[in-house]
Amino acid sequence: MLLESIRMSWENIITNKLRSLLTMLGIVIGVASIIALITIVQGATNSISEEVTALGVNKITVNVRGTPLKQGLSEQDMENIAQVDNISGLSPTIPGTSNIVYEGKVKENVAVQGKNEVYFQSDSSLLQSGRPINILDLESKNQVAVIGGDIAKELYYGLDPIGRDLMIHGTTYTVIGTLTSSSRFSTTSNNEAVIIPYTTALRSLGVKHISSLDVFLLDTNFADDTVTDIERVLHSTFNYKENAYSIFNMGDMIESFQSMMSIMSLLLAGIAAISLVVGGIGIMNMMLVSITERTTEIGLRKALGATPNTIQLQFIIEAIFLSIFGGLLGLIVGSLVAYIATILIGVGFSIQLSTIALALGFSAIVGIVFGYTPARKASRLNPIDALRSL
Repeated sequence: MLLESIRMSWENIITNKLRSLLTMLGIVIGVASIIALITIVQGATNSISEEVTALGVNKITVNVRGTPLKQGLSEQDMENIAQVDNISGLSPTIPGTSNIVYEGKVKENVAVQGKNEVYFQSDSSLLQSGRPINILDLESKNQVAVIGGDIAKELYYGLDPIGRDLMIHGTTYTVIGTLTSSSRFSTTSNNEAVIIPYTTALRSLGVKHISSLDVFLLDTNFADDTVTDIERVLHSTFNYKENAYSIFNMGDMIESFQSMMSIMSLLLAGIAAISLVVGGIGIMNMMLVSITERTTEIGLRKALGATPNTIQLQFIIEAIFLSIFGGLLGLIVGSLVAYIATILIGVGFSIQLSTIALALGFSAIVGIVFGYTPARKASRLNPIDALRSL
């Protein structure tokens, strides 16, 4: 009996191809919207998450505003912080801007940053070519520089910049390396940055104090305890004035960002699901019209012994067929749209099984829910009334 109901449902769909296709259109649009939106948002989220994670889930950033008596951190302050448990290294940042020159080519207002060897050790992907700043450069205050990819292309077009001179703030530096290009979703771009030893920066950029410090952790599970210990040191350093500094735990920021993007994906999926409901209404309308057209058929089947449950099952199966086939078409269309969109905006393309299951499962539920009422109406037709249309 089940196989017979499936066969008859399929035959009715095939017989009315155009009407069935138009009925499925709402489901196709709904599923395609869900697949495309969630996939695009997920791709963008993954790309941004990778960039944020590259900043270091094992990193705590200390920004110092200072007080009238003490404007920043000294070398001794850094040594005191380094003695805190669960710290693998410290990387100060000396920010500045300067014009840079190579053989008459000038680039204005370039971000020049003072860093140490820990900065490069924390992320092996930072360096594109050459070598990083090392401990000897720091101790000797060497005039060496690692430059961003855009600077290398602009000032040294067609040349290998390694070993060539670069004038920074009126002083000649030797280029020892180039930085890996940052993507468009990077939170901090290295493409137009110049990095020099922070000990050299303190002298050449006219900066007397360290205002920013990255603290790298051995174990992120004890990040909160480490923050507390660092705060204890800074309290003493700045005479217990809490507004003299701020501490950011990168791990907490990444978790908050991922949570926010997950909520965004759900909201977009909910908006797209509205079109599925509209598609379900279309299925209901089509089924009601189909029942009116097939009144004689239903009456004959009942007269020949078909039970109301059998009639109801046939129409429910027909509604499920329409919603599932519409869901499969929507999956194909949505995947294609998402693939093209991710290429255009430059993010990774990846459809998760949970997204497919959500879209197809919801479309099947729509078929059952909106197909039930017409099927129920068909099963309750009086055979005598139905046969009067003969």
